[in-house]
Amino acid sequence: MTDTIQKGTLYTIAAPSGAGKTSLVKALVEVIEHLKVSISYTTRPIREGEVDGVDYQFVDDAEFNEMIAHHDFLEHAQVFHHQYGTSNRWVGRQLDKGNDVILEIDWQGVRQIKSLFPECVRIFVLPPSLEVLTERLIARGQDDPAVIAGRMHAARNEIAHYEEADYVVVNDDFQETLADLQALITDKQLPTRQNEVNNKALAEALLR
Repeated sequence: MTDTIQKGTLYTIAAPSGAGKTSLVKALVEVIEHLKVSISYTTRPIREGEVDGVDYQFVDDAEFNEMIAHHDFLEHAQVFHHQYGTSNRWVGRQLDKGNDVILEIDWQGVRQIKSLFPECVRIFVLPPSLEVLTERLIARGQDDPAVIAGRMHAARNEIAHYEEADYVVVNDDFQETLADLQALITDKQLPTRQNEVNNKALAEALLR
């Protein structure tokens, strides 16, 4: 008699640019063996230090649009003038194997995923303050002041959708936040350090 493999859980993680979600996701997949991260397709140019097929699947607009036409994406969206998409086939294959999958996407993508996977778990990561978010964007050294200003404007729009998440966490201390997210995925609940009421109050304060 063959044991039935329990299907994995699909997680989404959204955050404003600079809140640290990419670093958190990379660390999470290193400490949770059964957690897999979907490598998104994107039309944006590759940055120094990035590796095609590891950080993103880099394609041009023509190939991306062809993939849309063939329904190859679970979700796709345009962010900062570039397109991003999640592979339909890869995610389904991982979930069927019993692996959990985490998708690093924006609020538009989260909505699309929720419509297809009502049981998905939605996580939203907040910065401790807008000042800290600005400092992190500057420290990355990737963007000029005009682009950073645009990202800060977009950050408020992203934060405005925090209520659509099942869990809201604050990335004030990286290692503590990583431990909290690890507990969420392995134990299916957040530790008391991440207080939902306080975190949502912070989100409202950031929007003001």
